[in-house]
Amino acid sequence: QVQLVESGGGLVQAGDSLRLSCAASGRTFSSLDMGWFRQAPGKEREFVAAIRRIGGVTSYLDSVKGRFTISRDNAKNTVYLQMKSPKPEDTAVYYCAARTTSWALPTVPRDYDYWGQGTQVTVSS
Repeated sequence: QVQLVESGGGLVQAGDSLRLSCAASGRTFSSLDMGWFRQAPGKEREFVAAIRRIGGVTSYLDSVKGRFTISRDNAKNTVYLQMKSPKPEDTAVYYCAARTTSWALPTVPRDYDYWGQGTQVTVSS
């Protein structure tokens, strides 16, 4: 069992920076691959970023490359999404997700085992 709790969402203006956090409990954090997804109204849940259990290997949605950075601190059992220069089209509910075991870094929702409750990010122009 894994519990995930996101924090850091809110209303920001385009160009501001924002950092989302996801705290994990219930399982050894270093055994989990972690990801961030987002879902806008009327759209499917979309992959944003993921990071391998020990860090180093990452993957990003093309439209956020160079603007968003995923990182993790295994000592704090926390994964982060640093959002720099967000745009109005980044507005969505952002979800943290965890995968217990994987040979490859998962980038689709069906490959993740646990999910947080989501946090709203709204970017105004």
